[in-house]
Amino acid sequence: MPLNDNATLVVGAGNYLTAPVGTSLPGDLLVPVSPWANVGHTSLEDVFGITSEGGEATTIGTLQNQSLRTKYSARTETMTFTLQQFDKDALRLYFGANAPELPDGTIGVPAKPEPTKAAFLAVFIDGENHFALYAPKAEIYRADDMAISDTESLAGLPLGVKPMTYGSNTWTYAVTPLGGTIATGASAGSPGAYTPTGAAPAANLAALASIIADPTTAWTAGQYVVLGDGSNAYWDGTNWAAGTAS
Repeated sequence: MPLNDNATLVVGAGNYLTAPVGTSLPGDLLVPVSPWANVGHTSLEDVFGITSEGGEATTIGTLQNQSLRTKYSARTETMTFTLQQFDKDALRLYFGANAPELPDGTIGVPAKPEPTKAAFLAVFIDGENHFALYAPKAEIYRADDMAISDTESLAGLPLGVKPMTYGSNTWTYAVTPLGGTIATGASAGSPGAYTPTGAAPAANLAALASIIADPTTAWTAGQYVVLGDGSNAYWDGTNWAAGTAS
């Protein structure tokens, strides 16, 4: 693996956002638009973490080869961060999506809490670099007990985000690599290619808006480019469209 200085990350700022389950990754990660919504203020000290359960290795062998192969159990991962906002939406993320608002305006803590189900996006900013984690479906609920330990620090609500498999996906969440070349153009083909050479594919259809099609006339039948979300798109002579040219 070659050294790539542009692939290093020092987090200077960041945001955590939710949207309805199945919402696509926004075309501009730095300015995500509705239905993506920020969850609120979060901890500067406990920025982010990923814990996991499972993934244990079991060695399977035969009489002739006692270490023939290794089998791994399923792994479940949980993203964690601390929310430092105590409004109604934030409290429901921690205490349960089914927490009712009572007649006096307080939020009731349910006896059988249900996690919030939503698409989840975390974006970390490092100067001109940005790194994101995206789950089209996740369950959000408390990750730890709340503790208010002093009178000088902001109190927090520790949250856990469990990415779930969505639809026919074989993955639970996606991450954006750093140090890649940004695509400025896309040439027709079956599939087509992004330019300059080695450029990363557009994340989704919306992200193609800033990419110039080659040729600029309508692409012919069977031509397309593959997007980062696994779908296809083509140039119809005026706009980028989902699918394959026909």
